[in-house]
Amino acid sequence: MTDATDFQSVPTTTLADLLGHAQVMDFRIRPLWGPVPRMAGPAYTVSCPPGDNLMLHAAIHRAEPGSVIVVESGDLEYALAGGNVCAVARRRGIAGFVADGLVRDLAEIREMGFPVFARGVVPIPGAKSAVRPLNRPVRCGGVRVAAGDLVVADEEGVVVVPAGHRRKVLQDARAKLAKEAGETLDAWEAAHRTRIDTILAGNGFEG
Repeated sequence: MTDATDFQSVPTTTLADLLGHAQVMDFRIRPLWGPVPRMAGPAYTVSCPPGDNLMLHAAIHRAEPGSVIVVESGDLEYALAGGNVCAVARRRGIAGFVADGLVRDLAEIREMGFPVFARGVVPIPGAKSAVRPLNRPVRCGGVRVAAGDLVVADEEGVVVVPAGHRRKVLQDARAKLAKEAGETLDAWEAAHRTRIDTILAGNGFEG
């Protein structure tokens, strides 16, 4: 079984090349401070209805250390979490948050160095009343995420590796990175020009 830490050295660009668009979250889910360290961990999934953040607040006391809490919300009016929630999550060893929504207390989050990938910031807190099951499949940033899927996030974006494919994806990623590391820029440029010129010629370009 591959460990989440094995993916700490794998850029999201490499994973995106291997997995394709379907596993890459919407580009608007971004790190809210930087430079942010690459984050990798198994998903602990949360669903919050618009305007309510109860289940995210419940999740920080239930997720295992090393987990990435992934939140489906779609609410762009109220904050899902703030500085104290992030501080408790950090103290409990949670790797970070990926939220299809907003947070607040950005200065506190940045100062403590807690990784948060979200759509933005708003100062208004959400309510706490809607109970929903935890660790059920959610959609975050347009990607289906199940509990235990591997979430990798860095300044390039957020990629979800399905749990059953972790070993194969890691093997392919390491092979790709090793190949790229052994290739000079001159060799890459020559191969790139040949490929581009072949495509152009095949489409009738004569320039």
